[in-house]
Amino acid sequence: MLRQRPHGSIGGSRRATLAGVAGFKVPSRVGSILPRTRIVWFSVAVALLAGAASPPLAAPVSGDAVIRRPASGSEIVITTTSRLAGAIHSLTWGGREFIDSLDHGRQLQSASNLDVGGQLFNECFNPTEAGCERDMAGPTSTSRLLYLSTGGREVLTVTQMAFWLRPGQTSGGHTALNTTALSNHLLEKHVRIGAEGLDHAIRHAITFTLPADERHERATFEILTGYMPPEFDTFLRLLPDGSLEEIGPGPGEQPHPVILATADGGHAMGCWSPATSRTTGRPPTYGRFAFPAQKVVKWNCVVREQDKAGLATGAHPYLVYTAVGTREQVRTTLVTLREGVAAQAVAAPQEARR
Repeated sequence: MLRQRPHGSIGGSRRATLAGVAGFKVPSRVGSILPRTRIVWFSVAVALLAGAASPPLAAPVSGDAVIRRPASGSEIVITTTSRLAGAIHSLTWGGREFIDSLDHGRQLQSASNLDVGGQLFNECFNPTEAGCERDMAGPTSTSRLLYLSTGGREVLTVTQMAFWLRPGQTSGGHTALNTTALSNHLLEKHVRIGAEGLDHAIRHAITFTLPADERHERATFEILTGYMPPEFDTFLRLLPDGSLEEIGPGPGEQPHPVILATADGGHAMGCWSPATSRTTGRPPTYGRFAFPAQKVVKWNCVVREQDKAGLATGAHPYLVYTAVGTREQVRTTLVTLREGVAAQAVAAPQEARR
């Protein structure tokens, strides 16, 4: 699997409430997405999961869903699958596929990488939404989908993530630090096409939940990554003045939003996040990578958290936007999103003074 993934305590009582354990909360903006009876059922399952061994599900949850919305004479269509425990398998627009979904790592998905006992090695404690390395191109995932609901242009999922490496496997000469194949780390995502009134914008509200019975000092949250077909071989970054600059395939991270486009500019995908690290206050970094031999390219959006006293268990929420369309449509969409957030930041203190 072509990861190029960046590196990245509460003990004792396991009491729970229906609202959540270890900081987990059922999303507040549920609307028609989550029926009330399912909220209660799901809260009980999560409460047990966050503080104790995983309870059995009454029945497998299907991860097969499709959401869509018109955009510039075409449709943005997003597909999730059971094979990937509800992770995004496909995103199409304008007659082109934007995701190279091969194994259980090449998707539009989220993951984390954390230290154990002060040791932090790439992929060695690496909960991953879609599944593990050993799942390969097979029909099932080691990750466990707990909930999925769709409504028009939106999909919401909650997944108990598999560790990328099985116990005993190695990465970069280091042995996996996890002792089980399935983690107790939860990944909740709420995806909405046509976000903030922009046809080409997709909003991804991502929440990582750290278990109450684990202690970590460092975490690298890959809020979102997209593995794309090799024809998206023009690598650009969005500068503060709204212009684009070619930067090449790296590999590596840098501070500006990344856009991957076809050579003719007819199709492109980019991302931007207003998130900041809760512990350092730093904004996210954006990576880009190319794997010519394997015929795939990748971008990601990353936030790092660190606290020598131990990272807070429970929910770690982040927001990221993607944009798909032509290169110019992606550029203008990301600029509009970024300027809108900046305007809100200026307006907030003024409202507070009134």
